[in-house]
Amino acid sequence: MTSLKKTTYLLIALFLLGFFCSFYAEAQRVKNRRLRRSAGKEVRADSVRTDSLLLDSLALDSLAADSLAEDTAKKKEPLDAPVIYEASDSIVFTKEGYAHLYGEGKVNYQNIELTSAVISMNMDSSTVYAHGVEDTAGVATGLPVFKDGETPYESKTMRYNFKTKKGFINNIVTQQGEGYVTSEEGKKGADDEIYMRHGKYTTCDNHDHPHFYMKLSMAKVRPKKNVVFGPAQLVVEDVPLPIAVPFGFFPFNSSYSSGFIMPTYGDEMNRGFYLRDGGYYFAISDKMDLKVLGEIFTKGSWGLSVASNYNKRYKYSGSFNASYLVTKTGEKNMPDYAVSKDFRLQWSHRQDAKANPNSSFSASVNFSTSSYDRSSLSSLYNPQVYAQNTKASSVSYSRTFSEIGLSISGTFNITQNTRDSSINMTLPDVNISLNRIYPFKRKKSVGDEKWYEKISLQYTGSMTNSISTKDNLLFKTPLTQWDNGMQHRIPISATFNLFKYINIVPSFNYTERWYLRKVKQSYDPNPNSRDHVRRDTINGFNRVWDYNLSLQMNTKLYGMYKPLFMKSKEIQIRHVFTPTVSYTYTPDFGKKKYGYYDTYTYTDENGEVQTVEYSPYEGAVYSYPGKGMSQNISFSVDNNIEMKFRSDKDSTGYKKVSLIDQLGASLSYDVANKRWSDLSMNLRLKLTKSYTFNMNASFATYAYEFDENGNVVVGDRTEWSYGRFGRFQGYSGSFSYTLNNDTFKKLFGKKEDKEKEGKEEDNADEESDEEATEETDNKSNMRKTEAATIDSDGYLAFKFPWSISLSYSYSIREDRTKKINIKKMRYPYSLTHSLNVSGNFKIGSRWNMTYSTGYDFTSKEMSMTTLNITRDLHCFNMSCGLVFGPFTSYNFSIRANSSMLTDALKWDQRSNTGSAVTWY
Repeated sequence: MTSLKKTTYLLIALFLLGFFCSFYAEAQRVKNRRLRRSAGKEVRADSVRTDSLLLDSLALDSLAADSLAEDTAKKKEPLDAPVIYEASDSIVFTKEGYAHLYGEGKVNYQNIELTSAVISMNMDSSTVYAHGVEDTAGVATGLPVFKDGETPYESKTMRYNFKTKKGFINNIVTQQGEGYVTSEEGKKGADDEIYMRHGKYTTCDNHDHPHFYMKLSMAKVRPKKNVVFGPAQLVVEDVPLPIAVPFGFFPFNSSYSSGFIMPTYGDEMNRGFYLRDGGYYFAISDKMDLKVLGEIFTKGSWGLSVASNYNKRYKYSGSFNASYLVTKTGEKNMPDYAVSKDFRLQWSHRQDAKANPNSSFSASVNFSTSSYDRSSLSSLYNPQVYAQNTKASSVSYSRTFSEIGLSISGTFNITQNTRDSSINMTLPDVNISLNRIYPFKRKKSVGDEKWYEKISLQYTGSMTNSISTKDNLLFKTPLTQWDNGMQHRIPISATFNLFKYINIVPSFNYTERWYLRKVKQSYDPNPNSRDHVRRDTINGFNRVWDYNLSLQMNTKLYGMYKPLFMKSKEIQIRHVFTPTVSYTYTPDFGKKKYGYYDTYTYTDENGEVQTVEYSPYEGAVYSYPGKGMSQNISFSVDNNIEMKFRSDKDSTGYKKVSLIDQLGASLSYDVANKRWSDLSMNLRLKLTKSYTFNMNASFATYAYEFDENGNVVVGDRTEWSYGRFGRFQGYSGSFSYTLNNDTFKKLFGKKEDKEKEGKEEDNADEESDEEATEETDNKSNMRKTEAATIDSDGYLAFKFPWSISLSYSYSIREDRTKKINIKKMRYPYSLTHSLNVSGNFKIGSRWNMTYSTGYDFTSKEMSMTTLNITRDLHCFNMSCGLVFGPFTSYNFSIRANSSMLTDALKWDQRSNTGSAVTWY
């Protein structure tokens, strides 16, 4: 019985064990089937989810788990890199092998990036399909943006294959260079090229509804390179124009590239039809370029020009321009036939301040022949250029040796007058200066400073080589006829205090000049001689020196005043009075021992012997010492008056106002000749922070009188002896002021408006920064729309920006061409004054008008008046220029704003100014 029970219990235990094993195995199979099914069911994330998986592993996991499927499934070729994807809303996997990304979906593969509101990925074929979504108003948002490298593409729908790198894009929008290329249908190739049908090319940033575009029937776009298109037609404001081309080509290189420059055409009255400003552009490197242009006329005139720009960062930058013109006027073999050859040279060079702190080099060259502006059409179309008679050029170099305090600078200067063809050239002009040194100063000072330690000296040297001639004789003049010389100056001075308040400054000034020639004069008896003087040049080294001594005393006196009628207010007036007395002594260097003067004799018509005194160094560049001893005592005074009062607006609590910035007078007395100089006075007033009024006047010391021949001369009696202050000789000055729409608001506006304006000025920088940020973040590249400004009454604020600049110059002088008033011994005064007006008006947001005119009250004539009107047409710019006066002309131009199309899409109309210009 016991064995039977044991056997029964054992069978029951084995049965239960088998049952549990079968149940566990079945449970495992069910679990595995559920897991496999879950791969084909929808799984939604409860929150924002980001997955990063290999596309190959996803494709393998999505296959059925049975052994047959695993054995018979065709394995896909793996991708070269992982596909990284994410979505802000959800990611949904389907049993067909798709992954759907909802809400700001983003897929990255190598350098390819795709963003869209909805993206569907096929795990098996490695393809993606993207499109946007529409809101309740039917506005599509989250449109696909495909980026391959640095080139983005916008579209409504697109399909792309990661392996073949090919795809289809509908309604594509891509920016290439300065323009936009759009197309209804597009196909992307493996080499990143795009084949389009029914496309558009425009430089208008409103690419959805452009103001103008080229309608392309078919095109091939190579991003960042070019676009080649078939038949195309120009469309303006949705109106097709009868302007078409069979094919076209637009380059999109982001770097410099060489290419042809299309010429402009026109008609000139004297030279015939022309083609000008056409040629070739050479992109030499990123630091330098070259442009070669030419022009040709049907009557034989032609021209050639070269222009170059160069720039080396943190080193230097500049530009160079040279032109050569051959102008033929009249008919050949006729009396009026003439040929002129002209050239122009322009060079501008700037050195970066960071390049070398101890040396600098700069150039500003503007040189041309006197008749160049008469022959060049560019000058004739620019009144400011052909009305300019004087041109100046300079090239300078400077070097500082800070260790020894030495500075060297050299300049090359040319000044030419195109009216009379005169030219002044200086080559070179060198200046050397040594900083002030104290030769007797002890290196280790002990005790008080000695008087001789205050003695200091300086050195300045200069050398010049110049010539004045006509421009056609410049290169024909030998070097021996140039004026040259060298000068050395050594001033020695010291400063001492007398009675603690008076400054005494003694000084000794030594000047030495070196010349390489002098001119010996003698009488010329030849009757054909103009002045009967024979001049013989003697070459050789000549040393001319002189010196003078001076002593100056000056001090400052301060006076504080409080106005009697304003004692209750905190107002203080300060007066600074600065008197200066100086004495200067110069020996008589006209003595024969110095050799600075010489004489020659001749017999006149009456048989009398005449002696003529002259200087062999007459006309020298640095002159020569004067004749006769000179002792001058100079007196000068300066006054400055300021007022200080309490102000709540100022941060310090007080405000300082300048009443008279400077009121000065100076007078000198020649002890040797016992004669006073004229009295000079000057006044300077600071009317505003930006404007200062200056006036200089002169009063003659000696009165007019009649000589023995009845002529009016300046006599030896002073005006003071007649009880008069001095004879007023006149003064000159100028006044300028600018008015704008804020001027009257500042003067007569309400207090609230002034405070508001101040706040607006303080926030100007912040607003400009915010605008720059908004423009950077504006992905649609649309023109920024400003919000309408409302005034305090709730109406649309009226804006009319304008400015007027007034400039008035005057001069009052004695008119010695008229008869003198014998009773008062005064000549009548004549007033010469003129008024110049310039400014601009902004008529609306896109209209702008600038003008410039003037009136000469003396000649009672208007000066040259110019008026320019421009209109911003968004994608185009229209301008009109009018010139009134001696150079009456007009010009009208409308052209595309894009630099690529500005020479292609344009229309220019100009008057023939050649007949309106009068040359003297």
